[in-house]
Amino acid sequence: MKITKFLLPCATALIFISAGQAFASSETTIIQADATRLAAADGTDRTAYRESQRPPFDKRLFRSQAIESEIDRIKKILKNSKLAWMFENCFPNTLDTTVRYYKTDGKDDTLVYTGDIHAMWLRDSGAQVWPYVQFANEDPELKAMLAGVIRRQFKCIIIDPYANAFLDPHDPSPDHQWMSDKTDMKLELHERKWEIDSLCYPIRLAYHYWKTTGDTSVFDQEWLDAISNVLQTFREQQRKEGVGPYTFLRKTDRALDTLPNGGKGNPVKPVGLIASCFRPSDDATTFQFLIPSNFFAVSSLRKAAEILREVNHNKKMAKECTALADEVEEALKKYATYDHPKYGTIYAFEVDGFGNHLLMDDANVPSLLAMPYLGDVELNDPVYQNTRRFVWSEDNPYFFRGSAGEGIGGPHIGYDMIWPMSIMMKAFTSQDDAEIKWCIETLINTDAETGFMHESFHKDDPSNFTRKWFAWQNTLFGELILKLVNEGKVDLLNSI
Repeated sequence: MKITKFLLPCATALIFISAGQAFASSETTIIQADATRLAAADGTDRTAYRESQRPPFDKRLFRSQAIESEIDRIKKILKNSKLAWMFENCFPNTLDTTVRYYKTDGKDDTLVYTGDIHAMWLRDSGAQVWPYVQFANEDPELKAMLAGVIRRQFKCIIIDPYANAFLDPHDPSPDHQWMSDKTDMKLELHERKWEIDSLCYPIRLAYHYWKTTGDTSVFDQEWLDAISNVLQTFREQQRKEGVGPYTFLRKTDRALDTLPNGGKGNPVKPVGLIASCFRPSDDATTFQFLIPSNFFAVSSLRKAAEILREVNHNKKMAKECTALADEVEEALKKYATYDHPKYGTIYAFEVDGFGNHLLMDDANVPSLLAMPYLGDVELNDPVYQNTRRFVWSEDNPYFFRGSAGEGIGGPHIGYDMIWPMSIMMKAFTSQDDAEIKWCIETLINTDAETGFMHESFHKDDPSNFTRKWFAWQNTLFGELILKLVNEGKVDLLNSI
């Protein structure tokens, strides 16, 4: 089998962390020895997928002994040579190619690029490093890097809680291509699209880090300032006292990159839900009460309240978070559902409080499909299960089925383009081994022999894909495989 040579673009790190020089000097030998030993032990020919597609060792931006050990462990377990190869390529992709670790005022400070775009999305960065948190206690340098991501996200929220993407202050050539947008742009920003989930992912990450490590040092005054901004912004976007301070206009021929009505978006009725002008795809919402993101806001506010109570002993702010979560949750019960003639009661994707519902799903997380993955609804919630059947069907206008596979896309890329992320979320939320196996097989078969995940691929042609370097999807694939291994699904994976 011919192996396509695929090298990722890789910028030079300003600060390099190594988990140990002894490991560095012997890495090539370790990889080759493992491949040979595995082939001899289980009789499986792995030579076809032996060549790692990771950057050369000295070009990797961040190195973690704990992660390398885990990659080695999983490769020993997996019998499917391509799956093992893809896990090795994908799981460390965020560390290898996107992490920039610094010290700012003596504290950890980490920028995480999204991949081929040299900017830090609050959403993407929080998702990209998420699966590494479970190893933080095994690797002090990894733990410091993660603390740096959390601190940087708090700094970003303090700079502007309405922005979705930020620039690296150390970048000598920052990407200011959106400075002409008609909104309150600042030099620190890459883009200023208001998306609820931009404020939720940092809380989710910080909470997970705290619960895993017990480290409370990240919850200092910057945390309090950031969460104060979160509360203020969520309240403003409940639109109880008018539209609020945020507007956005962009000169573009793409309708989903700007907002109607002078940059204010379509009207909503103030019913307690939070308006999100843009989706996690960075596309404009149609009806601004984006339901998956409102669910995410509820769970995030409850996590923030727990931190404020247990760590900061700030009962007042904790009570504010809980009260807002309760209010949004109550509004979701009243306005988030739709009685579908075929599927029963389902969650709508977007509503406006006036009675209008948009019935679809988008692959980007938070999505309707992904709500149990984020912990926002129970997996066995009957309304979610009805919704899950709806979104994975041709009754969802952004569900596509072709000869290469099937899955959910979205208007960000358009017709017939399936996002691997949707297939991963189907697996993450599945209780059916046959369904999970299908998901993994489809992901393996649609990488276009690159060894990596992509933003999207054509339903009939996996070689027609977008974004060859998209670290969130790569790391998420690794997260999924690791989860399945740790949940005892090794036999399932090895049956592929």
